[in-house]
Amino acid sequence: MSKRLPDFDIATASSEQKTVLQNILSGPRGNLNGPFLAWIFSPELAQNAQALGAFCRYQTGLPLRQSELAILVTAARWRSQAEWHIHLPIALDAGLPADLAEALRTNQTPTFADADDKLVFDFATELYETKRVSDATYDAAVARFGHAVVVNLVGLLGYYALVAMTLNTFEMRAEGQTGLPFGE
Repeated sequence: MSKRLPDFDIATASSEQKTVLQNILSGPRGNLNGPFLAWIFSPELAQNAQALGAFCRYQTGLPLRQSELAILVTAARWRSQAEWHIHLPIALDAGLPADLAEALRTNQTPTFADADDKLVFDFATELYETKRVSDATYDAAVARFGHAVVVNLVGLLGYYALVAMTLNTFEMRAEGQTGLPFGE
């Protein structure tokens, strides 16, 4: 899965590494697809990051469609091959239109039929492009989702940026991935 890291061998894993692997495999993900086999080289980071990731993926208070949209915005922004490969089918299954996802992948501004999708896109895009969120977008997000969910959205964007950076740095690919959604 990575050209830059040695293969991970469970037979020589430390007790800390085995604990992290067990926590990941017994949690809501149930697999090691993604950054986990890079993070496992730092078990303390892996343990904390996987716990944060489980929260950001499953408990933000956003509907799955909007969470996955935020993840795809992040994957496209970072041109993260594996992140896109893993999350595109989840986003499509959650009802995100394929043409919207393709616009993200090709760095085009999507056309939105759903106001919540547009709001999440605007929020994420402003944060990534300007390193800030305008008062208008912030106020709209709080009015629609509430303060806690907006805080969680920022956390989700930050977490998936960490995932993208990890996957990109270590040139990781997703399990079963043969094609690349972004040029290298």
